[in-house]
Amino acid sequence: MYAVSFFENKNLLLSQLAKRVPVVGEELRIKGRKATVSSVNNLDERRVHVQVALEVINKNTKLVVDQSKKKKR
Repeated sequence: MYAVSFFENKNLLLSQLAKRVPVVGEELRIKGRKATVSSVNNLDERRVHVQVALEVINKNTKLVVDQSKKKKR
């Protein structure tokens, strides 16, 4: 078992025990967000630090409301 810590830049996202270590380029889901492994650092035989790049979420997109379904007065 490995103690795997997932980091984005210097921010700790998740620490967990895992049976295997992720490889570079692997796609993961961390806290419901898509992430790609950018590097893996072995500190000792059990502790591993994994750098990930999270998918960018664009919050500025607005939904277009269909006005034809509203009741006309």
